[in-house]
Amino acid sequence: MMAELTLRQLFSIGLGAVLIVGARPAIAQNLPGVANLPQQTTAIQLDDAYVLGPGDAIAINIFNVPEYSGTQQILADGSLNLPVVGRVNISGLTLGEAGSAIGAAYRSELRYPQVTVVLEQPRPLRVAIAGEVSRPGLYTLSPDNAQFPTVAQALQTAGGVTQAANLHSVQLRRTNGQRPSQTVTLDLWELLSNGDVRQDLALRDGDAIVIGATDTVNIAETNQLSASNLASSVDQAIVVAVVGEVFRPGAYEFGAEGESTQGRTTVTQVVQTAGGIKPSADIRRIQVRRLARSGAEQLIDLDFWQLLQAGDLSQDLVLQQGDTVIIPLASETTPAETAQLTAANFSPDTVQVNVVGEVKSPGVLQISPNTTLNQAVLAAGGFNNRATETVELIRLNPSGSVTQRQIEVNLAEGLDSEKNPLILNNDVVIVGRNGRARFSDTVESIFRPLLQLVSPMRLFF
Repeated sequence: MMAELTLRQLFSIGLGAVLIVGARPAIAQNLPGVANLPQQTTAIQLDDAYVLGPGDAIAINIFNVPEYSGTQQILADGSLNLPVVGRVNISGLTLGEAGSAIGAAYRSELRYPQVTVVLEQPRPLRVAIAGEVSRPGLYTLSPDNAQFPTVAQALQTAGGVTQAANLHSVQLRRTNGQRPSQTVTLDLWELLSNGDVRQDLALRDGDAIVIGATDTVNIAETNQLSASNLASSVDQAIVVAVVGEVFRPGAYEFGAEGESTQGRTTVTQVVQTAGGIKPSADIRRIQVRRLARSGAEQLIDLDFWQLLQAGDLSQDLVLQQGDTVIIPLASETTPAETAQLTAANFSPDTVQVNVVGEVKSPGVLQISPNTTLNQAVLAAGGFNNRATETVELIRLNPSGSVTQRQIEVNLAEGLDSEKNPLILNNDVVIVGRNGRARFSDTVESIFRPLLQLVSPMRLFF
C-alpha cells in the first residue's frame, strides 16, 4: 500500500503533475443497458512543481547537522545566506533542486550531506490576467494555508469575465523558473456546465491567464455565464445604448449607486427604459452590437417574436458595458402582429392621442398602446349630437411624412386595419359636424347680422 503524503512532503519532493481532462471510464462502453459515451483523449500536461523565488520562507534540514539546519527566507536577489558556506542562489529552482544545490554547497564542509527543503511560507503570487475580463492587469494573490489560488479565483479578483469571453479556450502560461515555459488550454465551460474542477488549475508566481473573445455567440451560453460567479459583478454600473424604433433612443446607465434594480441588465429592460418599442419595429431582427477587448465587433441576432410566441427567454440577452441594442424598422406588419406587439411588456404603458371636434370631452388623452380608433373616440366621451360618424385620422409616419384618412366609424366594429385601426402615439382624430349641425351653423351665420341690426332699433322705439 502506498504511504500517504502530506502537502508539505509533496512540496519537498517537487513532483510534476499530469491532469487528464474529461476522460470517461472505458468500462461504461459496450455494456448492456449503458449508452456508449464519447471519450475525450485530450490531456493537460503541466509542470505543477513549486518554483522558489524571493520572499519564500523555507525550512532546511541537514541530517545530523542541526546547527546548519533551520528556517531561511530567500533574499531579494534570490539567494540564501547559509551558515559557513555563505550565499547560495536558489531562485527559479524547485524544492528538490534547491536541496541539491544546498547539498552541493556543503560538500566542502560535510562528507555526505543529506538535505531536505520544505516550503514553510510561500511568497505572494504575481499573476497577469489579460483579455475578456472586467479589469485586466497584474494582480498579487496570497496563498491561504498552503492552498494556492486557482484560475477561477484569479478571474473573480479581476472582476469576472465579460459576456464576450470564450471560456472553451482559456490559456494558462507558466514560466517554470529555469525550466522551459509551458502553455496549456483550459475549458472553463466544462467547469460551469459539468462541474469539472480539474480545469480550475492552481496558479504559480508569474503565471499569465489569457481569455480571448468568442467568434460565434451562443445566446444560451452567454446567459448561463452571466448567472455564474465567473461573470462580472452585478454591482458594477454599465452604460448601454439603444437606437432605432424606440420612443427615446440614446445611452442609459444601469446599476448605478442608489438604483433599486437587481440582477443583470437585459434587452427588454433597456427597451422599457427607452420608452418602449414602437409598433413599427421589426422585433424579428433585433441586433446587439458588442465590442471585444481586442476591438473586434460582435453582432448578436435576437428574435423577440420567439419571446412573445414561445416564451423563449434566451432571446432576452444579458447585456454588458458598451453594448448597443439596434431595433430596425419593419417593412410591413399585419394588424394582428401589431396588436400583439403593443400588448407586450416592452411596449410603452400608454400612448398619446389628440381627439378634437364633436366629442363630449375633446383633448389629449393617455390611452393603452393597443387601443383602437373606436375606443379612442369612446375614451373622449363619445360623439355629441352634432357629430358625424366619419372621422379624419391624421398620423405622422416614421419616415416623417403625414397621412390623412377618412374613416367611417362603427362603434360595434372590432379591430380592422381599414375600418377600426389601432391608435399610434401622437395620432390626431378629428370628429366633424353632421349635416344638420352644419345647416344650423349656416342659417345662424346668415341671420346673425340682421338680428344685430334689429335689436338696437327695438331699443330706440
